[in-house]
Amino acid sequence: MRIDRLRLVWSLVSFPLFFAFGLFLPAGTWNWERGWFFVFAVVALGTISVGYLWRVNPELVAARINSHQGTKPWDKILFVFILITFLVIFPVAALDDGRFHWLPVPEWVCALGYGLLVLGVVLITRAQAVNKFFEPTVRIQADRGQRVIDTGPYAIVRHPGYVSCLPLSAGVALSLGSIWALIPAGSFCLVMALRTLWEDQTLRAELAGYEEYTRRVRYRWLPGCGSWRVVFGARRRCRVHIRLFSRTS
Repeated sequence: MRIDRLRLVWSLVSFPLFFAFGLFLPAGTWNWERGWFFVFAVVALGTISVGYLWRVNPELVAARINSHQGTKPWDKILFVFILITFLVIFPVAALDDGRFHWLPVPEWVCALGYGLLVLGVVLITRAQAVNKFFEPTVRIQADRGQRVIDTGPYAIVRHPGYVSCLPLSAGVALSLGSIWALIPAGSFCLVMALRTLWEDQTLRAELAGYEEYTRRVRYRWLPGCGSWRVVFGARRRCRVHIRLFSRTS
């Protein structure tokens, strides 16, 4: 599979621009040590991850850079919220630790954040290494001969890549020294939880062999966890139950 060079160039250019405007502009200074350390750490982790994937699963690297047709309409909308909730983590952390120092944290909190960040990168890289269909959006990849992947971490849970959003988002917030940034990080995880549920339903309905796979691998995110329900109260007392970690039959 050929790589869309224009999209590749844009990805490389937008990366430093994002850090400039997403971190140091809100921080109000270029002299933010935790911000710079974070940038170098992310560049290093990203280089190692992409380099490893390029060696073991080059088709996936190309697939994630290129654009594709067939993304589910609901995911086009949800993807916007995924981007917003994740990207907001950075300016909130910059405003907190880099500028206003709303809730200063000791260095061990940042160290914990980097531990979570590394864990998240390892989890998502491992999932991507064995799954060449790990595209950024939800679609049935008939053009690429999509099939059920049940090896590696997929033999334990059905969406191991999404599991990484928990340590990744929390790791970003804490490594930048911000407790307040855990709020958008938590929002990001909730949106990813909803996406997991809807993607799982899509795969069960449209991907051959996935229904049988759900009987062998019972959990979506974490094995052994009970039901996670998000309940929204309203005048009509409507309830939306998101059974994320539930055991499915």
